[in-house]
Amino acid sequence: MSCCIDGLYCAETVLSDVAELHDIHSPLIPRIATGLCSGMARSCGPCGALTGGILALNLILGRDDTSTSVERNYAAVQELMEQFRAEHGSIHCHELLECDLGTAAGQQKYNEQKLGQRCNRFSQNTVTMVEKILQYA
Repeated sequence: MSCCIDGLYCAETVLSDVAELHDIHSPLIPRIATGLCSGMARSCGPCGALTGGILALNLILGRDDTSTSVERNYAAVQELMEQFRAEHGSIHCHELLECDLGTAAGQQKYNEQKLGQRCNRFSQNTVTMVEKILQYA
């Protein structure tokens, strides 16, 4: 399968790009996003760009202790999910790519039809969405 941007896959790309925009550096980035790529490790789950965006929102808006409310974070995550669905028609990897990356046939279709270009677009759009949401959060 092709990679997304600079060798990183969707969730890794989104998390890394948002972290970079906020001058956040950690050896855990992009590591903590890897299993979310390809629709949660090729399981037909949510799009990795979306889940990477959720991790990015958590990185900025997540709470540090139990005395902090989750409401601001939850509202931002819900907004991202709504925007992503409205923009792309689904939040699920297999629906967005019209193939199951957990199968050899799905991976072949992904490569032959250059569906990685869609993933790049989803990732870039998600970074933009996250940044806009953060402006108002």
